[in-house]
Amino acid sequence: MADQVFLGEYQNLFNLFDNIYPLKDEIKSAIIANSEVIEVAKKTKILSVGERSNTIYFIVKGAARIFYLDKEGKETNTWFLFENQLLISVYSFYTGNPSFEYIESLEHSKLIAVKREKLDELYLNFMEFNFSGRKLTEFYHMQNEIQANELRMLSAKERYQNLLERNPQLFQRVSLGHLASYLGISQETLSRIRKQT
Repeated sequence: MADQVFLGEYQNLFNLFDNIYPLKDEIKSAIIANSEVIEVAKKTKILSVGERSNTIYFIVKGAARIFYLDKEGKETNTWFLFENQLLISVYSFYTGNPSFEYIESLEHSKLIAVKREKLDELYLNFMEFNFSGRKLTEFYHMQNEIQANELRMLSAKERYQNLLERNPQLFQRVSLGHLASYLGISQETLSRIRKQT
């Protein structure tokens, strides 16, 4: 019975991997055995500045943001993540160094959590799983590159329109203040752009 409950929690994670490269049942069982399902309340700091990230999360249900504070204490949002996406502090997780950013839940969330050492064991024991990990890393790296290029090359209005087309759920689930920060503009500018479109 417990396995059936876990399969329900893990089904979308396995679908994500299967779309990249079909996972053997043995790997799926190992993933379940080496992870845990956790729930966090809205506005929970999952990771804070100065902490070392040793966990990668898959969002089963809910939403989260990644942000940092500048010298004046102003927040800048860098990622918003929702169901069926991976949640990670890339720099801290891969280097083992203290994080310079926060991870915070935007909604009550259910997450699958895997510790770094467990992920490394899975990669070591199941070489084909490395392929899936690499492809997911490439995907998120590309998303980060798109965002960085848009901030450098596009006008505020163009950034807004691209975000609206690419990820309309953001505008239902994320506050205007957070969205403005993500787009690199003031909330007043975002309101003005929204009225124009």
